[in-house]
Amino acid sequence: MKNWIVADPEHLGGSPRVRGTRISVAFILESLAAGMSVDEIVDAYPSLTEESVRGALSELAQQKELQPA
Repeated sequence: MKNWIVADPEHLGGSPRVRGTRISVAFILESLAAGMSVDEIVDAYPSLTEESVRGALSELAQQKELQPA
């Protein structure tokens, strides 16, 4: 599995972002919640690919499943 979500203090103040971009995971979630499709997000932000968006979402979902309730 690729690590699509990365965080370091030198980019976005340490907020989780999509690897290879300056686009935060929170921004992707907000865009989806606002009704944008993955294709629309990728079209609007060329540094993203469908693979990177879906990979980050999948990785986020797996992280949430591993956290205790």
